Amino acid sequence: MAHPSPAEQATTIVPPLLTPPMVRLLVASLGALGSFYLLIPVVPAFVAGTGGGGMGAGLCTGVLMLGTVLAELAAPSLITRHGYRTVVALALLLLGAPAALLPASSWPPVVLGVCLLRGAGAGMVFVAGAALVAELAPDVRRAEVLGVYGAAVGIPSIVCLPSGVWLGTHVGFAPVFLTAAALALLSLWAVRGLPARSARVEPSPVKVSRRAGEVGGSARPAVVFAAVALVAGVLLTFLPLSLAAAPGLAAVALLVQACITPLARWAAGRYGDRYGGSLLLPAVVAVVAGTAGLACAHGPLAVIAGVTLFGAGFGAAQNVTLALMFADVSGPGYARASMLWNLAYDAGMGVGAVGFGLLVASTGYPAGFALTAAVLLPVLVPAWRERRRFPAHPA
Repeated sequence: MAHPSPAEQATTIVPPLLTPPMVRLLVASLGALGSFYLLIPVVPAFVAGTGGGGMGAGLCTGVLMLGTVLAELAAPSLITRHGYRTVVALALLLLGAPAALLPASSWPPVVLGVCLLRGAGAGMVFVAGAALVAELAPDVRRAEVLGVYGAAVGIPSIVCLPSGVWLGTHVGFAPVFLTAAALALLSLWAVRGLPARSARVEPSPVKVSRRAGEVGGSARPAVVFAAVALVAGVLLTFLPLSLAAAPGLAAVALLVQACITPLARWAAGRYGDRYGGSLLLPAVVAVVAGTAGLACAHGPLAVIAGVTLFGAGFGAAQNVTLALMFADVSGPGYARASMLWNLAYDAGMGVGAVGFGLLVASTGYPAGFALTAAVLLPVLVPAWRERRRFPAHPA
C-alpha cells in the first residue's frame, strides 16, 4: 500500500488557528477593550451628575476619541521602536491605572486627563492588536484568524456598554471604575507570551511597489471601508432618534446590529482566504440595501431586516478590507496598514455622524437615510475591482 511522500504530507498540514501567542493576544485585547467600553457611557454620566452637565459629558467623549486618534497615528512608530509586547503592555497600563484615579476625584481636569490617557491606550490596542494578528497568523489562514479576532473583540462592546450603564445606576460609579481598572491591569499577565518584535521579513521595496501598482495598494480598500464606516456613523448615531416614538424597537434594532456585525466579520474571515476580495462587493451591497431599507421601513420587521442587512455588510467589510490591506505589506507594514484602517474607521464614523446631523434638519430621517445609501453607490466600483484579490499569498 502506497504511503504519501513527506512533500505530499506537508501540503495537507493545516496550520493551527489559535496558537499560544494568539490566545494571549485575545486575552490582552478582551481585557483592554472590556475596560474601554465599560466606561464609555459611565464617565460622561459621572461628570454630568457631579456638575459638569451636558458640556462636560460631551468633552469626556471628545477627549477620549482625541486620545484614541493621536495614539493610532503614533502606534506604528512606537511598535517599530519598542516592539509589540511593550506597546500592548503600555496600552493596558494606560487603560487601567488612570481609571483607578476616578473614585478619588471628579475634578474636570483630572477626569479629562484620564479620558485622554485611556483613549491613547485604546488607540494602541486597536492598531497593535490587528497588526499582531497579521504577524501571528499563517499566510494561508490570515483572513480566517482576522475573522476570529474581529468577532472576539466585538464581544466587549456588546457586553460592557450596557453593563456599564446598569452597574453605574444600581451599584455606583466607583465599583465600575475599579472594575475597568482591574480588567486592564489583570490582563498584563498575558503580555509575557507576545512577541517583542516582528518575526517576518519585510519584502523588498521593488516587490511591494510592483504589487501595489497592480492592485491599487491599501488605498482602495481603505476608501471603501471609510465609506462603509460613514454609513455606520449615521445609523448608530441617528437610528435611535429616528425611532424615538418606539424606544423599545430602537434598543432591539441596535442589539441585533451589534450581534450580527461580529458574526459577519467571523464568517467573512472563515471564507475570506478562499474567496478574497470577491466578498467585498456583496458586503457593500448589503450595507446599501440595509440603509435604503431603513429609509422606507414601515413596521418593526422592516427595521430589523434593514439593520440585519447593514450589520452583515458592515461586519464582512471590516474583515475583507483589513485582510486586503495586510496583503500588500509585511513586517513593520502591518502596523501602518492597521493604523490606516483604524483611521478610516474613525474618520468615516465621525464624518458620517456630523454630516448627517447637518443634513437631517432639512431632509428628515427617511430621505436622509436614502441619501446616505446613495453616497455608497460610487463605492461599488472600487469594491468590484477588488474581486480578484486575495488576503493571503501562500508560497
